[in-house]
Amino acid sequence: MKTLLAVLCGFFTISAALADPYVIAKQRARNTSAKNDQEQAEIARQAQATPGAANQAPADPALAATLKNISDLQIDIAGFNNFTGERPEAAQKISLLNNLSVAAQGKKPVSASVQKLANHLIAAMLGKKKMSASQPKLARDVHALFNGAHLNATQQQTLLDDVKKILTQAGATADETAAVAEDLKAIADETK
Repeated sequence: MKTLLAVLCGFFTISAALADPYVIAKQRARNTSAKNDQEQAEIARQAQATPGAANQAPADPALAATLKNISDLQIDIAGFNNFTGERPEAAQKISLLNNLSVAAQGKKPVSASVQKLANHLIAAMLGKKKMSASQPKLARDVHALFNGAHLNATQQQTLLDDVKKILTQAGATADETAAVAEDLKAIADETK
């Protein structure tokens, strides 16, 4: 009987010791939940104090234009990456030219430079399905390089290196990659 009582006492002691971390974890979860509830209530009180404040702030038109241009460039890049024919359609090239021309927000690059870049980009991207994961990054880099006035020399070189890396990993030749990088550098310099 004493042995049974000792075993039961030991069992309850061990159970209490093992249950303790769960109790602590539950209490922490309750505390975190209560803190989140308080924060949400404070946010709701602030929103009621200034009704419609979130709806009154207009979107920045320059930011909206930048995001739309990057999205449009990404769509163009995807179109060329997924292309399976011999030559892309004229409409695809015109779309790319238009989106490249709109990319510069300040000083605009020379039209001949944009056309040269478009031709080199098309050659480097055409049918490169491996590039699909890098399309957003390439679109952002190209857009940024079209706004050279906002870049210092280090930033410009970093972006050019990114473009080279993306094109090389997608399967573009060294000549195609170098031509695109050279064109983008010239455009970045023209838009300063």
